[in-house]
Amino acid sequence: MLTVVVVAALATATFVEKMHPEVRLYDQWWFAVLLALIGMAAVVSIVQGKMWHRWHLLLIHAAVPVILLGGALTTWTGRTGTMQLQPGMPSSTYIAHSGTEEKLPFSITLERFEIIPYEGTQSPMDFASHVSIDGHAEVISMNHIARHRSYRFYQADYGEGGTSLLRVSHDPLGIPVAYAGFAMLIVGMVGMMVSRKGLFRQLLKGGASAVAILVAMAGIHTSAWASPQTLPRETADRFGRIEVMYQGRLCPVQTLAKDFTTKLTGKSRIDGLTPEQVLCGYLFFYPQWVDAPIIKVKGAGEWQLEGEHHTVHRHSTLGELYFLDGARLTPATDKNIRAAAEKVSLVRMLMNGRLLKIYPVQDTTGTMGWYGQNDQLPLNTPDDEFLFIRRSTGYMQELVLQGNYDELNRVLDKLITYQQQRVPYLTSPAAMHRQRAERLYNSLTAGRWVAMLCITLGLLCFAWALARMWRKEESVVERSALPRFVAIVAMAYVLLLSLYLLSIFVLRWHVGGHVPVAGGFDSMTLMSLLLGVLTLCLARRYPLALPAGMMAMGFCQLVAMLSGSNPPVTNLMPVLNSPLLTAHVSLIMCSYALFFFIALNSVAGLIIEGGNRSRALATKANSSSTLTHLQRATLLLLCPAVLLLASGIIIGALWANVSWGTYWSWDPKEVWALITLIIYALPLHRTLGLHRNPRLFHLYCLLALLSVAITYFGVNLILGGMHAYN
Repeated sequence: MLTVVVVAALATATFVEKMHPEVRLYDQWWFAVLLALIGMAAVVSIVQGKMWHRWHLLLIHAAVPVILLGGALTTWTGRTGTMQLQPGMPSSTYIAHSGTEEKLPFSITLERFEIIPYEGTQSPMDFASHVSIDGHAEVISMNHIARHRSYRFYQADYGEGGTSLLRVSHDPLGIPVAYAGFAMLIVGMVGMMVSRKGLFRQLLKGGASAVAILVAMAGIHTSAWASPQTLPRETADRFGRIEVMYQGRLCPVQTLAKDFTTKLTGKSRIDGLTPEQVLCGYLFFYPQWVDAPIIKVKGAGEWQLEGEHHTVHRHSTLGELYFLDGARLTPATDKNIRAAAEKVSLVRMLMNGRLLKIYPVQDTTGTMGWYGQNDQLPLNTPDDEFLFIRRSTGYMQELVLQGNYDELNRVLDKLITYQQQRVPYLTSPAAMHRQRAERLYNSLTAGRWVAMLCITLGLLCFAWALARMWRKEESVVERSALPRFVAIVAMAYVLLLSLYLLSIFVLRWHVGGHVPVAGGFDSMTLMSLLLGVLTLCLARRYPLALPAGMMAMGFCQLVAMLSGSNPPVTNLMPVLNSPLLTAHVSLIMCSYALFFFIALNSVAGLIIEGGNRSRALATKANSSSTLTHLQRATLLLLCPAVLLLASGIIIGALWANVSWGTYWSWDPKEVWALITLIIYALPLHRTLGLHRNPRLFHLYCLLALLSVAITYFGVNLILGGMHAYN
């Protein structure tokens, strides 16, 4: 009952603080009492269960009061604040969060502040403060802190004139105790997995079955239209090889073209035309493309804007949307109108030269910037270079009108050579490999049909498997759930889809220079890949793994494509460029994948149990046998799933402590991850009685997936917070 109260309090607090940001329920005295009771309850459980005879259970339960004690010590004795450093000026004071000025027992001097950009760009990759602390040289940057006499210094921000803003933290008691509790919890959970008397080893001896998740369906609409004129594919492909500064990073124009086409039409290819051909069509054959009905509009119908009525179709032409060009839009304007206006603005940016920043020019300070044709160039730009930038696009337009594509190809090659001369990095093997990898990645767009096919096949196979098991009145572990030929085809499909996802993952990693785990598309792609690996590993032993895995992979791919099919690679914020982030997201995605299998395992159990109850031929023993096997399967998957989730949360806390100076902030994402951990840990306690009622057990494990849905989707869409992303 106490656990239920804690979960309810945590969940309620996230919504209350969303509606009333000034209210801080986690700081109330009654919440501290509630946490203290949880710690005491863990100690009572140790005594009542005589857990000193089972070291892994002792460590798990003892970790709870130790972690809570660490948090209490941090609250009572820890101090945090900020200090601003001026170059060359020693400082020994900082402003505490309470507003008071605190003194350090030593001084710190900023020697210089440095912004480290991504190669060939001005986009910051990291911020670094080179300081001297008591005569010792230190470098403080994002995800790299400096420690001195129990004080920790974090790079927080910077200002004009080379100033640096540091976050100061002094917590000599709370952090060691909390970290000790983290270590006890992980060691204990690993012990539960490997101990001969542990639950996992006992279940592993008996064998079990595993499965995955529910499903969503969406349709694909295509429209027939006569393609307007554009460049030949070979010439458009050459245009796509030009480097462009886009979204803060250097990338081939092909990447911009793919994003441009997807934003306008909802697809990266239309009527057999490549993204480069679509971009070049608007750029060089604008009068024809302005009447192409390819701009996908949501909420089509009668729109009213500035007192005038306009009829808008689901697939509109640019001409039909001209009324949005320069219209006064406010936050209260309908979101569909604002979205359509952004598409019109995107085409305008292309036409006026602001979108294609393909000309690298060095200013008087030696900084290399990237400019569009009509951008204001540095005053020191040589005359011949100035004329080349201003007239090159116009000259290319003349060649297009003449149909002289051979000369146009030579001009494009000259533009590429111009870029390489101004930015030598572009001729390096690393840059050339990066462009080839990015172009390959852009060509791997599969479309929503891959997800829909995976979901459909998974549904059909799942229904077939359940029908066979129901009809034959046999336990799911006694015979294959699918015919051999169907199982081989399904496994081949999962293998091919997994290889495709692995290619996407590796290419995004290589192109971006960091492990792709920071966004919605990346995390769902990783989860789908992990589900594919789990499906292939479990397929032989667990009959329902194949259909369940296909459904789960398809669902994850469908959710990933809400961010666009293969969205462009972007630079990471400096704080996200940490191996701890990679481990944090990967472990949590692994646990979510297992929770998907657990949920569908429960669906299968409830369906089979309901079918057995409805048939006169079914026996109580048969129904009980099937449900018992499925229950064992759920418990077998639940042990590593809880371990992975706990490990992911703890590594996330370590990353936060390295990056922000606090290992727990009561952010909605953190809180709901903790709620999910508690909810899924409860079935591992045999004393609760869930194990004695398989039907109730499966219903609980199915409903538990709601906590995962809220943690991943609900927090992002409703609650927000520092972890929310689109």
